[in-house]
Amino acid sequence: MLLHTDAPWILLGALALDALIGDPAALWRRLPHPVSAIGVAIGWLDRRLNRETWSAATRRRAGVAALAILVGAGFASGFLVESLLRRLPAGEWFVALAASVFLAQRSLYDHVARVRDAFAVGGLAAARAAVSMIVGRDPDSLDEAGVCRAAIESCAENFSDGVVAPAFWFALLGLPGLIAYKAVNTADSMIGHRTPRHEAFGWAAARFDDVLNVCPARLSGVLVALAGPVAGGQPLRAFRTMGRDARKHRSPNAGWPESAMAAALALALAGPRRYGARRVDDPFLNPEGRPTATPGDITRALRVFVAAGVLHAGLYAALALIL
Repeated sequence: MLLHTDAPWILLGALALDALIGDPAALWRRLPHPVSAIGVAIGWLDRRLNRETWSAATRRRAGVAALAILVGAGFASGFLVESLLRRLPAGEWFVALAASVFLAQRSLYDHVARVRDAFAVGGLAAARAAVSMIVGRDPDSLDEAGVCRAAIESCAENFSDGVVAPAFWFALLGLPGLIAYKAVNTADSMIGHRTPRHEAFGWAAARFDDVLNVCPARLSGVLVALAGPVAGGQPLRAFRTMGRDARKHRSPNAGWPESAMAAALALALAGPRRYGARRVDDPFLNPEGRPTATPGDITRALRVFVAAGVLHAGLYAALALIL
């Protein structure tokens, strides 16, 4: 249930501010970014509650407690900030500005575009360095096509995690829902790994992040599929590919926007990859697509990303008019 019926209008303002301003580097060099502050809190909880001498069951319970603390603190801080901002003159705009800080449209576009541009400036080595900023796999194991696929997959997956999902939870629960979601998503990225240290402690964060992204991931896939024609894609083909391939992905959610993007670009995405010393033999999404991605395909993916973002904003504009 919406906390305020003006939430869609505020969200449209937040999306516009994020698209225009993004994350100004000059500002965040002087101030701690709220997501970085969340990361500091997660690191502190990890050090205090994730003891290697504890059993796996105890560490899992500690992880549940840590997650409850993060969600509670995120929701409470969001409620307090939104309540204070709404008391100001034109307070809705201040809420929109606060919400825009937790959206990643502009920053995601810029990071993915840097990978494409790096090929022209410094070749494969520069592109590997750029892609290492947005993916967890070993960049030195990637050839040109691998770097391009990694950038495109990150563009699709993070459209869901960094744009659609935080917007979705803001629309439902306002700033409290948005900040609580970012706390969970950040925890998943930091401790939600199947490593000896975090497999038990990070279990709750990883599973809860999966739950929170069920609806946003599928909505993201729909938006990407509908935006496909800007890159020569066919929406019906993208929907068929999602229905067939999305569940092949190791993530219960990432496969939806990634398979839609694969179909939109007529590329084969995902597939085998390497994370450090560990090789992951995942199946391809849209395996009938072209396996060799190029820097030009990154440009096409960004075109789809922008078009999907416009459709996403249009969805909330329609909701705002209805309410």
